[in-house]
Amino acid sequence: MKRTGFAKADCPVARALDAIGDWWSLLIVRDAFDGLRRFGDFQENLGIAKGMLTARLRKLVELGVLEQVAASDGSAYQDYVLTKRGRELFPVVVSLRQWGEANLFVRGEPHSVLVDAQGERVGRLVLPSKAGKPLAWSDTSVKKVARKR
Repeated sequence: MKRTGFAKADCPVARALDAIGDWWSLLIVRDAFDGLRRFGDFQENLGIAKGMLTARLRKLVELGVLEQVAASDGSAYQDYVLTKRGRELFPVVVSLRQWGEANLFVRGEPHSVLVDAQGERVGRLVLPSKAGKPLAWSDTSVKKVARKR
């Protein structure tokens, strides 16, 4: 079955999922936020096949989410680092993390925890209105693009 592409969709969610929506890509981005930079480190941490990792890293570089740079230790290796576009995925990864914590673990079940620079657990993400008031989904709506006939 051929996968439907959403690269030209008028919905930003569909385009974003088309670009980085497979689990390997998001896990690579997560690992990059955790400080991984080398192909071998991503491969070892994820347990992903080398060919699959190569394809995902290539796509993330093409999308401008990661860039290849000379290794920070001066070796002949290349490092993969998050670009500005990649760093802008941080709230997405945190949101997925917080949803998973709230919905996919039983009370008391151990899991990794996101902490700030002082070691304090990060608070829940809140979507603010322009005036700073917290918004729920029921406080929003989507203005759809008029379809041409």
